[in-house]
Amino acid sequence: MRLRPPPGALPVAIIAAGALLSSTAVAAPPEGKVEGALPRAAPTPRAGARTAGAVDQGIGGDPDATAATAAPKSDDAIEAQEDGAATAPPSPVTQRLQLATRPPPLHVEYAQYGVALAAEISLDAGAACPRSGPLYSCILGSGGGLAIRSGYRSPGPWYFGGAYQFTKMDSSNLYRLGIFQQLRAEMRYMPDIGYRAAPYFSAGIGGVVYGNEWGVETGGALIFGGVGVELEVSRRAVLGVSCVYRPVLLAGWKDTANYERATAIAQFVGFELLLEVRTELGRR
Repeated sequence: MRLRPPPGALPVAIIAAGALLSSTAVAAPPEGKVEGALPRAAPTPRAGARTAGAVDQGIGGDPDATAATAAPKSDDAIEAQEDGAATAPPSPVTQRLQLATRPPPLHVEYAQYGVALAAEISLDAGAACPRSGPLYSCILGSGGGLAIRSGYRSPGPWYFGGAYQFTKMDSSNLYRLGIFQQLRAEMRYMPDIGYRAAPYFSAGIGGVVYGNEWGVETGGALIFGGVGVELEVSRRAVLGVSCVYRPVLLAGWKDTANYERATAIAQFVGFELLLEVRTELGRR
């Protein structure tokens, strides 16, 4: 005959055994509080195991950033990073050093003046020198002389000024000393190309007189336009060359040989070799 335990005896026995074990167990001391105990080294993560930071990244962070941190960089990625570092803007310290070694551009206005050796090459004297008849000998040929000018050079690309030029012309011995005088208003446009030698465009208008030995026997008006090159020798001195086309309207006159000269449109090409200096007026 098998005896059966009374109902509820098994749970009571389990509870009693648990109470006995808990009373006999010794509480483990907290980590790092036991005297003479050495700190435990952090466990080495196993291959393929995720760290807590990786878990946090996977839960609430950026998965792409986690993958980029965990995965090794390829050669292309390293080259792209180096290129980005090379094209990065300079630091404030580097910018200050650059400004200390490279002066800022000057915005200075000048009074500019000087002299030039001038040549007038006659293309056509017009009705002043007919191709046939008793007036065939041309009284207005080519010549050379001197020009004096002064003007204002703005901080930008513009120059405005005036010039006086006298030229001894070939008069086929009809004049002892034929002097062709000009008084001009002129301007130049000089684009800044970053070099000491810079091209410019010039234009202007003016009046002329012509006669024997500085006398005035005829007069008229002129216009001109041309190009040139200016070489900055220093901040205060420039050398240059220019070439202009100059049509001149001359009124009719009677020359010293008592020949009547008709009103003419003479055409010249002018060349100049100039030297000019500058005086600083102010800065902007």
